[in-house]
Amino acid sequence: MKTAVLLCNLGSPDAPTPAATRRYLAEFLWDPRVVEIPRALWWLILHCIVLRTRPAKSAAKYATVWTREGSPLKVWTEKQAKLLQGWLGENGRSVSVRHAMRYGSPAIGQELDRLAGEGFERILILPAYPQYCAATTASVIDAVSRWQLRTRVLPELRFSNGYCDEPLYIEALAQSVLKSWKTHGRGELLVMSFHGMPERTRKLGDPYHDQCQETGRRLAARLGLAESQFAVSFQSRFGKAQWLQPYTEPLLVQRARAGLKKVDVICPGFAADCLETLEEIALEARQAFLGAGGQDFVYIPALNDSEAGIRALVAAAERHL
Repeated sequence: MKTAVLLCNLGSPDAPTPAATRRYLAEFLWDPRVVEIPRALWWLILHCIVLRTRPAKSAAKYATVWTREGSPLKVWTEKQAKLLQGWLGENGRSVSVRHAMRYGSPAIGQELDRLAGEGFERILILPAYPQYCAATTASVIDAVSRWQLRTRVLPELRFSNGYCDEPLYIEALAQSVLKSWKTHGRGELLVMSFHGMPERTRKLGDPYHDQCQETGRRLAARLGLAESQFAVSFQSRFGKAQWLQPYTEPLLVQRARAGLKKVDVICPGFAADCLETLEEIALEARQAFLGAGGQDFVYIPALNDSEAGIRALVAAAERHL
């Protein structure tokens, strides 16, 4: 039977322009998994306020990280898919690996159409998110389910729910930290910044917060860090509701004002560098830390196409294949 792996990530606009960013945000923010408030009220807020003011600001931020090849997230995900296929082939797995984005292009439904048209009978859906969250992992499954509703002959499907405690994933993170320490020296504190979610989602039973903490504990243990030498925090807060805490930028500012001079920041929840890591952390958080009295801020890149990072994706895929 022909088998394929579909590596799925969040997505980004097609271009760093207000128009393209507005289309992307309209799709992203209308997902009920992402914003869990009554649809009628949110429609008014989204179309009358958010989509009138945010696209231009977001487009300007995307422009600061855009590459000649396009969005960093899309570029890295394409490379990961190619490398994943090669490594699986070396392990004796005769599979085809494609990539898709939950929002924007290439869309999940379009890639599934292509795979079905090419005769693939078994498809593993591999979200790139290490930690399970309804707003990310479950949303990918929703997109696949909608594709199933309009498809007559369905392939066999299997879903990965994450790999937050996969030993090779933890090792890949550790190797990236050790590499940074060797190059830039070791900071006084290692901040592990994960994407934030509203606190309400935790109370409703979402395991995301606990899985982020588990990743943080395992990485700290692998590096031999004491509790005072690392911190788990959450970034990308949106709106006025209370989100998972501590918030990354205020934490950095507070520690700098308390005398912290050198900090290392890694974003373990992002399999590939994107706007949230390159602009929000490597630029904005850096400026906030230095402005509060810090002297040295080192951002440790995402796993991207590193050998250790691809090994972790291979392990996540092979568990299901």
